Amino acid sequence: MDNANTPADITAQPAFFVGIGGSGMMPLAMILAAKGARVAGSDRSLDQARLPAKFDYLRDLGVALFPQDGSGITSSDQVVIASAAIEPTVLDMVAADRLGCPRRTRAEMLADLFNDATMPIAVGGTSGKSTVTGMIGWILRAADRDPTVMNGAVMKNFATPNAPFASALVGGGDAFVSEVDESDGSIALFAPRVAVLNNVSLDHKSLEELNQLFGDFIAKAELAVINMDNPDAAALARTLPARQVVGFGIDSDATFTARDIEQRPFGVSFTLVVKDNDPLPVELQVPGRHNVSNALAAIAAAHCAGLALDEAVLAIAGFTGLRRRLEFVGETQGVAVLDDFGHNPDKIAATLTTLHAFPGRLLILFQPHGYGPLKVMRRELVEAFADNLNPGDVLILPDPAYYGGTVAREVTSADIVADLVAKGCDARHIADRAEAAAAIASLAQSGDRAIVMGARDDTLSQVAGDILAAIAER
Repeated sequence: MDNANTPADITAQPAFFVGIGGSGMMPLAMILAAKGARVAGSDRSLDQARLPAKFDYLRDLGVALFPQDGSGITSSDQVVIASAAIEPTVLDMVAADRLGCPRRTRAEMLADLFNDATMPIAVGGTSGKSTVTGMIGWILRAADRDPTVMNGAVMKNFATPNAPFASALVGGGDAFVSEVDESDGSIALFAPRVAVLNNVSLDHKSLEELNQLFGDFIAKAELAVINMDNPDAAALARTLPARQVVGFGIDSDATFTARDIEQRPFGVSFTLVVKDNDPLPVELQVPGRHNVSNALAAIAAAHCAGLALDEAVLAIAGFTGLRRRLEFVGETQGVAVLDDFGHNPDKIAATLTTLHAFPGRLLILFQPHGYGPLKVMRRELVEAFADNLNPGDVLILPDPAYYGGTVAREVTSADIVADLVAKGCDARHIADRAEAAAAIASLAQSGDRAIVMGARDDTLSQVAGDILAAIAER
């Protein structure tokens, strides 16, 4: 990769994003555009006329959009940033090679901006990164710190009719808050002053690889905010000097802990206990014990960045959550429909545990986010569902998300369903997603909760809306 650009001139050259609509690509493009760079891009979804509102929003920000046919890459001055899903045979990449365009990864561009900040705060871990990033960003914004925030999900607090895809926030303050990705190893590029480690659990890589990546990540930080409830994260904390570690946890002896947790269907309250400080009551507008843990991480990180505890606690009460994180879509005929990002074992377990804290059958449409993850996580995915589905719950799996290219289909949705049926679960494979959604709608009765789960596919939100409409029309 060509690393000639420095943070000072990173906006000087025109940037072309191949796969600009991706959850990690779009907010970076938004940040660069807001900083004055000339930004253009292409996307397979744009060519397929999927999610037009997203691309209309990019155009409104001054981003030029092109078909993914090489026509947008016309000069060797353009820095080409490619999504990890883009293969070398894509015509944009062929054009970039022909012209000799400098190439950067998304993570390299982001790391340049992040590492140049005075107060870089990075959020890592297998689960909860986007929520904790959004919480920290909102706390700092509410405290008038005017942060820049790079997130992989739309932050409801910053979304407006004129900015519906607010997965990034550009501020003039000293703080740059970003989630960082372990799945491609790019977490190694980031040098945070405050590092948050939510958890370490199986997802894209083996636990051995993850522990190495996360261990190196927290070692670089001045202060590492670490989940002491997670065994692997706690073990990594013990490799650092005690003065470098700020531990948080619900069930462990940590610096930041939560007591007196009271759950509600769409929120939770608890008492924050911080060593050598008076207890403070905390109110959250997002539900579940996992969000109590996320809030502990965010408050601790904000405190490490210089905020008073009472200021952070007051601010987090205003956090309204992220799109597709147990998002309430609507209710009709006595059936609540929700949209959720849960896709790995930890996220799935957290979502189902939160929902089962209250009565009502669950009807779940889970779209796996690829054939590769199914192969890596087969046993753990099956266990997550088998351990957290109640009698009467129904789980329907369509085929995994697939956007073209070469992929080995060694483990399929049908295999996961067969494993779950063998464990006594009511799991069903309906290959076509629209048919799976129709089946969920036909099963729904008053008192049920219908949940759409999955990642890497923005159209899943449309599926949740379709289920709601289908139930209403019965």
